[in-house]
Amino acid sequence: MSLLLASIPSPSNGTISLGPLTVHMYGLMLLAAIVACVWLTGVRWTRTGGDWDLVMRCAVWGVAFGVVGARAYHVLTSWSEVPDPKWKGVFEVWEGGLGVWGGIFLGVLAGIVIVRREGASVRGMMDAVAPGLLLAQGIGRLGNWWNQELFGKPTDLPWALQIDPAHRPAGYFEDPTFHPTFLYELVWNVLGVLVLLWLERRFRIRRPGLFALYISWYTAFRCYEEVLRIDPGSHHYLGMRLNFWVSLGCFLVATGFFVWWQFLRREDGRSRPPRERKLPQGPRMAVPKGRVRRGR
Repeated sequence: MSLLLASIPSPSNGTISLGPLTVHMYGLMLLAAIVACVWLTGVRWTRTGGDWDLVMRCAVWGVAFGVVGARAYHVLTSWSEVPDPKWKGVFEVWEGGLGVWGGIFLGVLAGIVIVRREGASVRGMMDAVAPGLLLAQGIGRLGNWWNQELFGKPTDLPWALQIDPAHRPAGYFEDPTFHPTFLYELVWNVLGVLVLLWLERRFRIRRPGLFALYISWYTAFRCYEEVLRIDPGSHHYLGMRLNFWVSLGCFLVATGFFVWWQFLRREDGRSRPPRERKLPQGPRMAVPKGRVRRGR
């Protein structure tokens, strides 16, 4: 057994008491994530001639529907992780348990409805919000650190995460440290924000191509992360976790859409026809002056 030289400690409690007020840090991290997303989206949207009012309305409805979708996805796919009694546990969002897939789907859908009703560009708003969503997902992972949840397999790497025995899954009670998947995703998402902003400045990307790249970037790493995670309650298919297959499917669809939308689709909406291959021509025969060659 190798010697553990360093590790990342976990908070002993997911709440902070401020007198009579108890602050759930998971919820506070979600709030910080929302603020960061709204700020970055607003800055990008107003630079294109949009207004802050539309961004705020999209945020209000998007967050409301996003939380409902995220919780519904978690409850439907990880029912065993819902605290008892179940009728009450499904509403205890501060205890953790939000599925990003349901949150993004319903949240973006609500935003699309708001933008369309205002007559603004849906594609433009999707590209404007893409880096902000990635940033929010990274910050939101800090809530998992406070709750000591959604970590990876045991490891003794210098950046291993300490997990209290009460939060370790069955079969891992003797393992003190695990992969800090919350940190991996945080770093990956922040890096992705920088990459998306650079690509937008460097290349001409047809909207909503940046949103497709955001999905591709996030799900590419999520596939790897799902191989590491050992949290209970996740359904497995063909030996892999459900979220692995969802991530893989989203990656293939988003990447395929980006390639088609940017390179294979014409401006009029049709797919570009394949280029005709020109056959080599032989030497042309000279025609004497005064004579006309007639076809037969």
